[in-house]
Amino acid sequence: MENISLLGCGAWGSALAQILAENGHNVSAWHYKDDTVSYMANSRKHPHLDGFEFHKNIKFDSNLNNLVKDAKCLVVAVPSHSVRETMVNISNKLSINTIIVNVSKGIENNTLKTMSEVICEVTSKDLSQIVTLYGPSHAEEVIAKHPTTLVSASINSISASYVQNIFSSKLLRVYTNSDIYGVELGGSLKNVIAIATGICDGIGFGDNTKAALLTRGIAEITRLGVIMGANSETFSGLSGIGDLIATCLSKHSRNRYVGQEIGKGNKLPEILDKMSMVAEGVKTTRSVYDLSKKHQIDMPICEGVYNILFNEDDPKTKVIELMTRNLKDEK
Repeated sequence: MENISLLGCGAWGSALAQILAENGHNVSAWHYKDDTVSYMANSRKHPHLDGFEFHKNIKFDSNLNNLVKDAKCLVVAVPSHSVRETMVNISNKLSINTIIVNVSKGIENNTLKTMSEVICEVTSKDLSQIVTLYGPSHAEEVIAKHPTTLVSASINSISASYVQNIFSSKLLRVYTNSDIYGVELGGSLKNVIAIATGICDGIGFGDNTKAALLTRGIAEITRLGVIMGANSETFSGLSGIGDLIATCLSKHSRNRYVGQEIGKGNKLPEILDKMSMVAEGVKTTRSVYDLSKKHQIDMPICEGVYNILFNEDDPKTKVIELMTRNLKDEK
């Protein structure tokens, strides 16, 4: 039994807290809204997960200091754009031995750093003490007890195995991987392709189009990942093609939903205003666009999504532009 703290009680953070509690660990969970903390603590319910009841091993606290000081393991489940600020607030309170588990998916705007790089920079932790836990997983299906697989990635095999063991159960199988940057890039960039898939759904295109997007999308992700030092094989794994399939095709995907609404002709600010949860792919699209220019990598799908979201290019026109580019060999 471990004392584990978790930052961020969104749908995914709460699902992971439940897994840890059911595995016998003591979980202390923090959320930035005091009224939400009170609601969950008193009702044992989650505001966005119907029929869900928090395990008795989960307690809630709105004081970051209380959560951090005794934690052997700290799970970071806040939205990616909040990771830096959150970690700054606790950086001088972390135990020297604390293992940090990142489950936030995204590439930081402006710095273009992955979440493990942000955490490493802010906390001055050695990268060997940071683990990224990604994979094809929707909170709604995890709490419904659907068998799920994840990948625990770290440059340190002991850290990766530790996280593998505390999360694994008869319904959650966790693999390890030493390519933390590849895992993070795959799990973050797939959200951009999911927006593209949603746009095609909104327009009314079918399976042919989605198959093309997934296949060419993973090619773009791999192309960028390799030049950034990742292993190409990682993108054939759970945080690559696995996460891509789940996010692009699922009714639970917030990123696919954003794209779908764009494809129907709705405007991005209006879509985001109506959403109660974060679609990470919107901010990640900016970062991916900047990374493609920085590394001079051809990423036509991601660039198309960027121009649709932020330059208000017409989705149907953009699809025609993608289809009529200069013809080339598949590889």
